[in-house]
Amino acid sequence: MGIFTQLGMETNEQATIDWDITPANAFTIFESWGSKERLIRNKSERYYYFYIDNWQTPAQVYLMERGIKHAEILAEIKAPAEMVARCVKQQGHTSGLDRSYAIDDDLKTWLKKNILAKTGDSSLIRAIIPHIECEDMQTGLPGKNDPIPTITGVELNHDTNRIVEGELKQLVHQHNFFDSRYNPMGRFDNYLVDNGDQQTVTDLQTGIMWQRHGCDITSIRHIREFTARCNKENYAGFNDWHPPAMEEVWSLMEPELNDKGLYLHPCFSKRQPFIFTANQRDPGGFWFADFKQGTVFWASGTIPGGFGRLCRTVQI
Repeated sequence: MGIFTQLGMETNEQATIDWDITPANAFTIFESWGSKERLIRNKSERYYYFYIDNWQTPAQVYLMERGIKHAEILAEIKAPAEMVARCVKQQGHTSGLDRSYAIDDDLKTWLKKNILAKTGDSSLIRAIIPHIECEDMQTGLPGKNDPIPTITGVELNHDTNRIVEGELKQLVHQHNFFDSRYNPMGRFDNYLVDNGDQQTVTDLQTGIMWQRHGCDITSIRHIREFTARCNKENYAGFNDWHPPAMEEVWSLMEPELNDKGLYLHPCFSKRQPFIFTANQRDPGGFWFADFKQGTVFWASGTIPGGFGRLCRTVQI
């Protein structure tokens, strides 16, 4: 049976594969109410496409359901591993965020024959049952009015200057920040305090207040808009929020994975696993903090790929 029949969607008139959608253009289409090539009329519209997820080994093919502010993986496809690997290799292995790949013509032909056709092999399809996950946002931290120990404090570099990749190892060792690539034995001890507003925590070690949440996956242009909006609306009562500089994000890196799968204190939401920094890369690109991998990397800031989490400097 075809995949939509197997997923119980045979009566869904929208359930057809759109072969023109790729991971690269999905954000532009569905986070911006369409693009020049495609008009999205309402939030109920749904589109379906196959893509390769190369975050795991080996890479896997998935069926994605997409709409405005909506993304849900419906099924894993057991495509031939050598065919998937060849498709990934042709597009070029990349580091950082660019690990979702479009399918090529060979995979398209295979999918039509084995997955979409009524005579397709249902054993090659593993349905993924959606579930609603409620994230635990209890901090377990002392409150702002609780007694605190004597803290010397560390002054971090807030500069937003361009950073050459070769400088990272020296920079990360200045305060012994943890980084799984550049300083795997490092440890920087924060003293985080829960401000009791459900929105922020303050690190008394560095004098930095942090958003516990942030914004969805986005580009540098939208990060700037997000920052301006937070300041205009006095997020958590303040109007001096900014994207964190490299040392500021490094100060949050934890040497051990938390229960949310991040090298980060669990008081922060897992929905922002890699965030923009305020530093650009020399000669090009933007630096990101990757809390899933416990390191920093660079990528384009114009193609949507990173999340946002802002901070501000406070007087301790």
